[in-house]
Amino acid sequence: MKELSIPVPAARDPKSMEMLRVWVAEQGLHCSVRVGVYEDSGRVSEEKAWGIMLADIARHVSVALESRSGLDPAKTVESINRCLQEELHRPSSAVKGGFK
Repeated sequence: MKELSIPVPAARDPKSMEMLRVWVAEQGLHCSVRVGVYEDSGRVSEEKAWGIMLADIARHVSVALESRSGLDPAKTVESINRCLQEELHRPSSAVKGGFK
């Protein structure tokens, strides 16, 4: 397994929690997702919180790709968003699995 390192602030903060883990394995995508954290807080809807997180992830990826390959971050975010919309409307695979 090739796990990524835990960010220093997450390791330092005793209240930190992992929200999403994504693996490519056995020729497919596999995820562990923690839902309900924001719903339980009553401060923001779960859907809005996940939308913010997914947008932040796209921006982090765009900055990483700029650093690694010189790609324009704004164009990368646009491309990610376009692909996300396509995948949401015409999924390339079904969502399988269970949730606890």
